[in-house]
Amino acid sequence: MGKKVLILSGSPRKGGNSDLLCDEFMRGAMESGNEVEKIRVASKKIAPCSACYYCKNSGECVHKDDMAEILQKMIDADVLVLASPVYFYSINAQLKAVIDRTVARWLEVKNKEFYYIATMADESLSSAKTTIDCFRGYADCVEGAVERGIIIGNGVYESGTIKDTPVMNKAYEMGRNV
Repeated sequence: MGKKVLILSGSPRKGGNSDLLCDEFMRGAMESGNEVEKIRVASKKIAPCSACYYCKNSGECVHKDDMAEILQKMIDADVLVLASPVYFYSINAQLKAVIDRTVARWLEVKNKEFYYIATMADESLSSAKTTIDCFRGYADCVEGAVERGIIIGNGVYESGTIKDTPVMNKAYEMGRNV
């Protein structure tokens, strides 16, 4: 029986480098019989957390936007794929808003397999360290989280330049092995 895989693509560019890696991961995971959904978080309306703690007793956020649906999908998934371009050595704001907004029901996000995808213009793989650490920081707050894989597309800046790199096949194969 396949797993429920949710890919959260933080790329603000549809067809951007990290988004393309998400597509390859998705293709591999689907071919292996998994139920896969990719959400481009930049195309959703997601307000940042305002730390009002309205959610504390109800589990509902004061912001009425697309996050409630995304959070339910995160809770229901077996596998979470977090993908972001590297912005100043960290994840981008779109994906960070999603992570922060899980606070409404964060204890319900548990027992997940995690995969991380990062892309960057820099050639040095060490430049993705803080981004991966951000992903891991979130996973550290998820009960029963298990890290399964990391994909880093380095030396890619212009949209689509990832297509000509071996990391595309790595994303596909990692997806196939979910």
